[in-house]
Amino acid sequence: MPEKRDPTAWLCRAALLLAAIALLPGPARAADLDTYHNDALRTGWNSSETLLTPANVGSGKFGLLEQVPLDQQVDAEPLIVSGLTSPRHPSPVTVVYVATEANTIYAIDAATGKILGKRNFGPPVPKTDLPGQCYNNSDDVGINSTPVIDPVKKTMYFIAYNYINGRASFRLHEISLTTLRDVVRPVTVAANGTLDNGKTYAFNATYQRQRAALLLSGGNVYAGFASWCDGSANLSHGWVMGWNASTLTPLAASELVNRRATAPNNFFLSSVWMSGYGLAADAQGSVYFTTGNSDSSGKTYNSVTNLEESVVRLSPDLSTVQGYFTPSGNSVGYAQLDQADNDFGAGGVLLLPDQSGPQPHLAVAAGKTGPLYLLNRDALPGLSDPATMPGTYPNGGCWCGQSYFVGADGTPRVITSTGSSVQMLALSTNPTPNLTLQASQGLSTGQAGGFFTSISSNGTTPGTAIVWALTRPTSSTNTDLTLVALDPANNLTPIFSANAGTWPFASYADSNTVPAISGGQVYVASYESLSIFGLASPTRPIIAFKAPPAPTIELPTAMPHRLSGLVLKTGPDTLQLKLRDGSVRTIRLARHITGPTLSTLKLRPVIIEGTRQNGTFTARAILKAMPQPALWPMDR
Repeated sequence: MPEKRDPTAWLCRAALLLAAIALLPGPARAADLDTYHNDALRTGWNSSETLLTPANVGSGKFGLLEQVPLDQQVDAEPLIVSGLTSPRHPSPVTVVYVATEANTIYAIDAATGKILGKRNFGPPVPKTDLPGQCYNNSDDVGINSTPVIDPVKKTMYFIAYNYINGRASFRLHEISLTTLRDVVRPVTVAANGTLDNGKTYAFNATYQRQRAALLLSGGNVYAGFASWCDGSANLSHGWVMGWNASTLTPLAASELVNRRATAPNNFFLSSVWMSGYGLAADAQGSVYFTTGNSDSSGKTYNSVTNLEESVVRLSPDLSTVQGYFTPSGNSVGYAQLDQADNDFGAGGVLLLPDQSGPQPHLAVAAGKTGPLYLLNRDALPGLSDPATMPGTYPNGGCWCGQSYFVGADGTPRVITSTGSSVQMLALSTNPTPNLTLQASQGLSTGQAGGFFTSISSNGTTPGTAIVWALTRPTSSTNTDLTLVALDPANNLTPIFSANAGTWPFASYADSNTVPAISGGQVYVASYESLSIFGLASPTRPIIAFKAPPAPTIELPTAMPHRLSGLVLKTGPDTLQLKLRDGSVRTIRLARHITGPTLSTLKLRPVIIEGTRQNGTFTARAILKAMPQPALWPMDR
């Protein structure tokens, strides 16, 4: 290893020598993680992990080696590049890149946990200026999605959410991996779409959220856009946009998912958020994603103007819908999903690698209501009743995304999370594709159903595959994130678990963090911290996780009182709330209340914040709450 050097000097020297820098691929290139969930298919599988095995991970010699302090919460998956060199650093180094909600990009030495360089890309947007003061995030929102790296150009693309002169805007950047400086002038995200009445609808960054991980495919960068806690649903529509990766010039076409001009409740959305899962691409460059709920009437679906609650396949230039799947029928149909705010788009769509058999191109997807769908992506079935589909499998609620690997026996497998358990399903492809449940393992986890997994193995070598899961907080006071390792060859038996981070906003914001595995180490980014796990050595012993100080979480506009409960009934100026102790309170609604549309709240958990006078509670803001009462903040 080279002698220790000042981290800031490393960044400055790299900036001065940009023209001369020679970045080599390095011996572990196949283990690099340059995009969300490892590849554009979103398999989550590192098949080139030669160091970690169930035997040594479960031996007691595996644990937390480094904890790196960061400046804000991290919602993005860490990205890893090995073999980076410069004239000043001729020995190859593996660098971990972490993007925070403070709009900061960190470059961290994987071998030491030292910060090699960092750069801030402008002030983030405070939650107080989000529609409805959306709490489904940290106090500030900056880089909310996972960036993507071009391994050939050695550059990174990301979208920063900036707050300049009291206005929010999204800016797409391409930066050098060595200098962290823009190599192309950043562009402000903008687009126009045509509604079904012929009028133009302009993209407005104030009402849109860029949560889904970025996709680099076919020389283009793609991004999906959603809403803020369903706030300002009369002004927010789902989008998918693309830019030329060399110039950052917008593609001529963008996909305005919901092009309706009217709705019964003036509620649009059809958001593309997928709990942070990435837009996916196949070998032909077609772009895949899932969409969320629209108007609570359940009557605004249209396969041409509003592909809500759907898996969608777009042409690479985004001009054409090449296929889609929308569930219909009872219980899990789009109308019922809309009425209950049960977004299909809470989960992403995983494209399986090419398979043998008559249907080589398959995909899986699941959402809030939980059926896991196995789809032929060459012939997406359009509007279909899942009850008549052979590829529908029971699955609990999934604010998550699936993973994929091939076992030592040569059998492809899908890993999914359902409620509070991990499931492993074996794929057979002849005579028709079919999934069979092989193992299920319950974990102690909270918040919304499911969580994210990743997989490591040394190809299909026996005794090397590991399923890595990152659980969510179990209560508003226990906000720990736990890294768990499971042995798929032994019915998903747990072989390791340890505290890997904290999530102080657990009462409001789901932890959608993803474990990243590369070069014998596992990386977990969370609130103000990057945890690096690996095999201990005399020079790198196992250390204890130290939780960063929790932030002070303020009520919107400093309102002094708060109640959590289940909405039983809504009226024009009141609602009935069943509290955690079983009692029922009548809540008065302020004239200009902020939050989701009242008609969507019946039998839904909420957090109501406002004022109390003479025994009357007046709601000033309504926030959607987690399903479990243990995750509700304390009343006051």
